[in-house]
Amino acid sequence: MTGPESRRGPFDAGLQLERTSLSWRRTALSLALGSLVSLRLLPVWLDGVVWIVPGMIGLIAASALWLTSRRRHRAFMVQVQGGREPRIGGAVALGLIAAGVATAGMLGLAATLSVAF
Repeated sequence: MTGPESRRGPFDAGLQLERTSLSWRRTALSLALGSLVSLRLLPVWLDGVVWIVPGMIGLIAASALWLTSRRRHRAFMVQVQGGREPRIGGAVALGLIAAGVATAGMLGLAATLSVAF
């Protein structure tokens, strides 16, 4: 018998994990690029060396995101290769990302309002 009925599981369980890992790496690269641009432009536009801080924080966050993505991908692949369904808690990481995005948004709003008024 051919078709979906003959399969006992996904064709390649690691492919979905690979796509997810690659998307997180692209996110980290985007964050790093935005941080590098802010390192270059914010101090010039807003007249102050203190505006280097958001770019540095962004670079640190991008590095942490990259390393976390690699570590989680390896852990997931070990589980898949062992024949188990990959499960690793991610609530803390997701909460940290959400808090970081919210903080960056608030800081951006504060910077915009401080320049406008």
